[in-house]
Amino acid sequence: MRLISTRALKPGMVLATTVYNMRGQALIHDNVPITERMIFRLQELSIQYVYIEDSLSKGIHVKGTVSSKVRQQAVNNIEMAFNQLSVSKAPPGVLMIEDSAKQLKQVIDVVLSEVKANHDLLTILTDVFTYDSYIFHHSFNVTLYTLSIGLELKLSTKQLEQLGVGAILHDIGKMLVPEEILLKPGKLTEDEFCEIKKHSEHGFEILRQLHSVSLIIAHCAYQHHERLDGSGYPRGIKGEDIHPFAKIIAVADVFDAMTSNRVYRKAMLPHQALEVLYAGSGTLFDTNVIEAFRSSVAIYPNGMVVELNDGRKGIVTDQNKGVTDRPVIRIIEEDGQEIRTPYPMDLSAELDKVITGFDPDYEPQSLKIK
Repeated sequence: MRLISTRALKPGMVLATTVYNMRGQALIHDNVPITERMIFRLQELSIQYVYIEDSLSKGIHVKGTVSSKVRQQAVNNIEMAFNQLSVSKAPPGVLMIEDSAKQLKQVIDVVLSEVKANHDLLTILTDVFTYDSYIFHHSFNVTLYTLSIGLELKLSTKQLEQLGVGAILHDIGKMLVPEEILLKPGKLTEDEFCEIKKHSEHGFEILRQLHSVSLIIAHCAYQHHERLDGSGYPRGIKGEDIHPFAKIIAVADVFDAMTSNRVYRKAMLPHQALEVLYAGSGTLFDTNVIEAFRSSVAIYPNGMVVELNDGRKGIVTDQNKGVTDRPVIRIIEEDGQEIRTPYPMDLSAELDKVITGFDPDYEPQSLKIK
């Protein structure tokens, strides 16, 4: 399968992955030739990238870290917990989510089990979802990334369980932010941004009242927007004053925000978002956390068409653990011309070759649909 931008789709191409809505219902099925109407629908839904099946990428497989069933179950539980608080908008809502918090602990156990079983490299583009409620899927994604970082940092099972619950509930305070501000499509005013920033404190106040979670989990909500140099919020604390779990969630939170479609900004690809994180390494974000994350996520996912510093183009076929910026690729073009017989190149063994870009609109002459 090959990763392609929706703007480069042509009628007759075949989707390799099903497109789902936020309820886990299929909107456009895989293995069906795509039509003009389907292309229009994908673009209308602001979906930027999909996987297609073609002869150029035959034999290239992309495996998700968790199953769609587990993802949807987790998102449903997150939505239930958050909405219980949203309905009451008052202290009784805290009591209502006590049981939900216990259920979320069970969700963490299931997700952690799957992440451990598939602890190779996270591939974040395998499941294509479109949804109205960004916050619920965001909370799940942050949890997934957070647990992967925690495993890379060799945290204990108990620590991973606490970290996972802290991640899944890190944004629960947003349910007390006015919806018209939270979902505003345009730029926020200074006053509106101040309201948004209150979600950290709201989350802390909610979670510290729950008997079923530890105070550490409450501090995950409180501190995930703090930064090493003191430029974060709500308290502007620095360095060692920030809990290690909050430092982990901060990296996962920013990464997912950058790689997700938002009403005001298009999604970045993994390597672009990691560049932004590296720019803040040691000043905004913990360097060890970023390195652990880099070792956990596929920077250049399988199926992506990439460009090399010598002008050649290839499709990523496999990943090299520990050197995620040096995958195995299938060379398909040299000197601006397609080659008849593509061949593999392992960038971990070709140190003078580096990836300089990607081409999501790539369409070789041999595969052009008339």
